[in-house]
Amino acid sequence: MKNIEEKMQGLDQEGLRYHILESAKNFKTSWVELGRSLYSAWKDKLYKEWGYNTFDNYVKSEIGIRKQTALKLLRSYYFLEKEEPGYLRQDYAESNEASQIPGYEAIDVLRLAKNKKEIEPGDYAHLKKEIFRNGKDSTQLKKDLTQLIRQRQELDPQEAYQKRRLTTVRRFLGTLKSLQREAELSKLLPAPTIKEISLLVAKLENELS
Repeated sequence: MKNIEEKMQGLDQEGLRYHILESAKNFKTSWVELGRSLYSAWKDKLYKEWGYNTFDNYVKSEIGIRKQTALKLLRSYYFLEKEEPGYLRQDYAESNEASQIPGYEAIDVLRLAKNKKEIEPGDYAHLKKEIFRNGKDSTQLKKDLTQLIRQRQELDPQEAYQKRRLTTVRRFLGTLKSLQREAELSKLLPAPTIKEISLLVAKLENELS
């Protein structure tokens, strides 16, 4: 962390740039603060004022974290702000120990669950409890989420059938279009046959519309 501490020297201690570096130094206990600050820097493009042409260059060169990590931090913080503001106002504000703060990767799994149509409100509430109350890590949460999705698909065989049907039609349509182009270019098939293929392509496209 010596490199980060060197970069903090000479900066305004009340400024956002200093606060981001300080949060990065204490990453485990303050990822929420780091995510909050990075979100502001990303949204308002403040990193350009600090001499970086892109956000990626800024987080890599100044903070020493990968682009994927930075984006996950942004998404996880924004998700808390939008979907779980009560946690930020109360539980997080009262948490003093790192063990009480869910990891950003666990919050990212919760974010993914929120956007899955297979996940019902009760499932989401269960996952949220596992994160905020029981401190379950992201690896186990991903397994739980995968299992829940599989169970929901099994409970709705008609929806699962429709999904498989559409996948098969798309795959067949792609193959048929390739063959159609090849037949037209090579002229190895008679014109009436190529016309029939074109009609079949149109019918399949209509199935997907």
